[in-house]
Amino acid sequence: MPTDRRTLLADAAVDVLAQSGFRGLTHRAVDRAANLPPGTTSAYYRTRQALLTALVRRLVALDQAELQDIGERTPTPRNAEELTAGIAAFAGQRLTGEGRRRSLARYACAIESVHHPELREILVPRENAAHRTVRDFLAAQGVADAEARTVTLLTCVDGLVFDRLVSGGTVSDHEIRGLVTAALR
Repeated sequence: MPTDRRTLLADAAVDVLAQSGFRGLTHRAVDRAANLPPGTTSAYYRTRQALLTALVRRLVALDQAELQDIGERTPTPRNAEELTAGIAAFAGQRLTGEGRRRSLARYACAIESVHHPELREILVPRENAAHRTVRDFLAAQGVADAEARTVTLLTCVDGLVFDRLVSGGTVSDHEIRGLVTAALR
């Protein structure tokens, strides 16, 4: 099934943002990235804000679909090592290939949302199956406030991913194990 034009343009905008940052995110750059005639992007998204909103909505949709899929096909971990391995694999995916591209764009949008509250509303973390998997594991281990600990754990993992995008390297199993251990205390 072919991708509709708006989705194609939003995906191209994600690419441009990941590769060139906000200064490089222009209607013309998106036209080029989408391999479409000049003016196509501005015909669909008249303003930069409209383009940015479409880009953020697309990022959130892709992330939610990915997290939902991971959570649905991953059974609740039986022990801390299984949880550590799953989170470490996910962090690794966020640092390479398609995951890296989306991570770079997502963090740029998060910073931009400081100046654009409407983007912040779109970027608010949402419930998904991966989040539930972590929360259910922590609850099964007797953690009193499993929801709050899940948020803290996943926020810390997000911080490690951000750090490695900026400074290079990978997120180690040892680092994730430390976070999981702290969440279980």
